[in-house]
Amino acid sequence: MAMITKENLPQAVERALAAAPVTDLHTHIFAEGFGDLLLWGVDELVTYHYLIAENFRYTGMPYERYFALSKKEQAEMIWRNLFSENSPVSEGQRGVLTVLAKLGLDVGSRNLASFREFCASFTPGQFIDKVFAISGVKAVVMTNDPFNAKERAVWLGGGYDDPRFLAALRIDPLLNGYDQSHLLLREWGYDADKRLDRKSVEEVKRFLRDWIKRMKAMYMAVSLPPSFMVPEDSLRSRLVEECVIPVSQELDVPFAMMIGVNKLVNHKLGDAGDSVGKSSVRPVEYLCEKYPDNKFLVTMLARENQHELAVTARKFRNLLVFGCWWFLNNPSLIEEITRMRMELLGLSFVPQHSDARILDQLIYKWDHSRKIIGKVMVDKYGDLLATGWKLDEAELKRDAEGLMGGNFWRFLGKTPL
Repeated sequence: MAMITKENLPQAVERALAAAPVTDLHTHIFAEGFGDLLLWGVDELVTYHYLIAENFRYTGMPYERYFALSKKEQAEMIWRNLFSENSPVSEGQRGVLTVLAKLGLDVGSRNLASFREFCASFTPGQFIDKVFAISGVKAVVMTNDPFNAKERAVWLGGGYDDPRFLAALRIDPLLNGYDQSHLLLREWGYDADKRLDRKSVEEVKRFLRDWIKRMKAMYMAVSLPPSFMVPEDSLRSRLVEECVIPVSQELDVPFAMMIGVNKLVNHKLGDAGDSVGKSSVRPVEYLCEKYPDNKFLVTMLARENQHELAVTARKFRNLLVFGCWWFLNNPSLIEEITRMRMELLGLSFVPQHSDARILDQLIYKWDHSRKIIGKVMVDKYGDLLATGWKLDEAELKRDAEGLMGGNFWRFLGKTPL
């Protein structure tokens, strides 16, 4: 196997990352079997909520009027404001252009109609195959919410049959809105009451077991506000410790916490109206220390939390830090955070996940992230070579495969697909 030198290191890193199969451990995309929950194509791409928020920086149109437009009209307005009348330099705008270019389209034409025509020539299944091939993604973990009526119907009807799409049980309504969600549990045959008495605890645990098994869920996940705290005198804290933690340990299914989102600071923007807040890392420390036999996946939304979270991961081997989530998915921040994590954690983390809601986004999220992760790797392996350490391509391949998803599978204790 060829040895790595300072001169051939950049090319070797690029090859290793390009060849490494990606497991995208957190997305919001769906398999074809979920019908119109699967979002794809240029109109969906252009009207993604990142770009909706950016669009309103350039228009005084009332929010209600925009959301009353058809999807096509919304896309045409955003294309005009963000791509025609202003240069598309934001990461969200650039992402759209990367997708179109990687699909082989003439981005310079600025012809939205021709981009639509191209997408319309595919079936959903064909487009999934194309996007996976271009992006180098081998498997994605969906976000699966049994409290969503459309999605629930798919699961109860037998689910889906594409092994590239893995499931994660999303439990936001349970943890963040138990006062309402317990009513649905009762409707579905789980004897849960508002007070979360002893019987209710057992029924919530039964609900979690049932859905983990039905979905073959890779993990349980929740998005949490900056105020999240465990332990505390709250229903959410009790649900975590009395229900989620025991089932997580019993079924060996990690608990994923995505911490730091301030929901709907501008409610008129809908999904585009969420923001960010600095959080305490103490709940993560507490859970990892008190429950050493449980596994925790954690990402945090505020830049200010990243160093403390990485230091916490040094102390607890049952914690896997992953991704640059949401507002951190900007090249300058991805590089900063990946570099800091590598300096503190070596290779024992997952540098990125796509968080994609539109299938097409897998293309740009992984294209952009590979380049940034590669830049950090070149610098760090360059430092290694400068000491006299010898490195061959097989070792580089091993490390790249770990960063692109192998570390996730090892943490789970499972064999990669």
